Amino acid sequence: MTIEHIRLSQSAKDQLITLKRRTNITQWNVLCRWALCRSIAEPTIPPTAKIITDSNVEMSWRTFAGVHGDLLWALLRHRCHHDGFPLDEETLAQQFRLHLHRGIGYLAGDRNLRSIVDLVNLDNARRDAA
Repeated sequence: MTIEHIRLSQSAKDQLITLKRRTNITQWNVLCRWALCRSIAEPTIPPTAKIITDSNVEMSWRTFAGVHGDLLWALLRHRCHHDGFPLDEETLAQQFRLHLHRGIGYLAGDRNLRSIVDLVNLDNARRDAA
């Protein structure tokens, strides 16, 4: 695995602050895990963008992933394979950043997210629709 440190853009930090306030989930890493999974679940490929990591929000992969590190890494690799991307370190790191930032934007843009229950129900609704 190549990602050791994760740093967010100022825009993502601002969106996470909004999410923390709305959901009462106080940990950046928990919200970021949900965001990554939310983006990976989206069938479209995240648009390529240069993400400027200009905020002071930084965490290690271990803090980000917790005990789910191997699972999250496998999900990312599977998604990249599914999307036809090579599985080299640089591509995986780039796709991780794109998925993470897109997922944060999706969660922050969903005005119905007010608690962790809403996050769970969001996943249940997506599963029921499939």
